[in-house]
Amino acid sequence: MSEINVTPFVDVMLVLLIIFMVAAPLLTVGVPVELPRTAAQALPTEQQEPLTVTMTADGLILIQTSEVDEAELIPRLMAVAAERRDDKVYLRADGSIPYARVAQVMGALNAGGFRNIGLVTDPDGPRFGAPPGGLPGG
Repeated sequence: MSEINVTPFVDVMLVLLIIFMVAAPLLTVGVPVELPRTAAQALPTEQQEPLTVTMTADGLILIQTSEVDEAELIPRLMAVAAERRDDKVYLRADGSIPYARVAQVMGALNAGGFRNIGLVTDPDGPRFGAPPGGLPGG
């Protein structure tokens, strides 16, 4: 028999495809936070993984996925930011956290030298009468 049998090759490829389809959603690591919904558009994405500060509903503050104490937030963030070329910090706060607490953390980040802070929200929130595309010409 001089023909190549491709059936085992196709079987192996289908098994690998299923494995990757199942494993891919598990690779995204994050802290579960109930973000507030807004009508704001998404910021452009960067090449580097964004530097994220997360505030959970139970009062924890995390840099990326590691928990930090309030007193250690700015020094640890500065150490991480020194190794990065992008100065943007994303602040994720649970929607149940009082605005005053979020503003305090933003103020601490600003006082620590982080001027490029982005608030992370979920899309499709209330528009309050704004047109779907935003301002005309913008």
